[in-house]
Amino acid sequence: MKKAPEILGESEVILDLLGEVNRVAGIDRPVLVLGERGTGKELVASRLHFLSERWGGAFLTMNCGSITESLVETELFGYEAGAFTGAARQRPGRFEAADGGTLFLDEIGLLPLSVQEKILRVLEYGVFFRVGGVEEVQVDVRVIGATHADLESMVGEGKFKADLLDRLGFEALEVPPLRERGADVELLAGHFIRRMSVELKMEDPPMLDDAMVRGLRSYAWPGNVRELKNVVERAVARSPSNLAAGLDFTPLRRRWPAPGRNGAETSPDKSMEAGESEWLRGHSGFREKVEELEKRLLAEALEQSGGNRKGAAEALRLTYHQLRALMRKHGHDPRLGRFMQGGGGDDPGASA
Repeated sequence: MKKAPEILGESEVILDLLGEVNRVAGIDRPVLVLGERGTGKELVASRLHFLSERWGGAFLTMNCGSITESLVETELFGYEAGAFTGAARQRPGRFEAADGGTLFLDEIGLLPLSVQEKILRVLEYGVFFRVGGVEEVQVDVRVIGATHADLESMVGEGKFKADLLDRLGFEALEVPPLRERGADVELLAGHFIRRMSVELKMEDPPMLDDAMVRGLRSYAWPGNVRELKNVVERAVARSPSNLAAGLDFTPLRRRWPAPGRNGAETSPDKSMEAGESEWLRGHSGFREKVEELEKRLLAEALEQSGGNRKGAAEALRLTYHQLRALMRKHGHDPRLGRFMQGGGGDDPGASA
């Protein structure tokens, strides 16, 4: 018997999410799973499927951003023989293959508008046409969509159909970022250490010591659980006897430093302003310095964007949801207080 995949975590936000997943799984309607990259949206979708009445049917996935626009329609709806050059025989698409089960569409915000219209028809009537076909195909499929994009803003920009968002948003589950999950960081790190130890055929798995925990808890995890997995596995592979010594959050940046202001490559130390160097030599610990830097960057970006959160997120190369999470985290800081209320022009989060 197939089992629902386990989602590791003991934090309040994860337990709340699991409760919502358990509740929503039995409601046979479309679901949107929201969250930053690497948070485990596909794991949530899989759990929704295997806890539902459809658990015996297929659970198929498609990353809408990994397939070219010209092929998305044929991947989802299939095609008839002779529909185009090279179509020698009929080929079913993902919707037919998932009949009686669940179809998980990751990065659903990247779908072309023409395909969105066809998906809306499937959700409303359970029918569609294969590419090049003249006969309707009937299916019974539960659709779960996932995205880290702001679909409401995309609707306003004409990039996502409002009707489709209404149908998909019957229920919306938000997967929390790792930085809001507290001690789950240690729990997950221990899990990845044990798995990597088995893969490397180690007799005894390395110990997760206090130095390693402090390093992991001090980081903001823009890549979330996927990034944590990479960081931990790299540390085990590099330095199994002293995990903290093998801790490296930015291996590419360390090997290929960012260009300096004159275009030449410089080390992070040489690219710092004198004031920043003095700040780094202060008396606070690593975690406090990271948090102070986050506050400074947020305040400067919001100031320069006139309080427009979307503009600030773009300036910091964050997603809109990442920016909002950081603002909630540091909202008590007086430099950010005045940006916590009100709109800031065309900011999509103004009324949120």
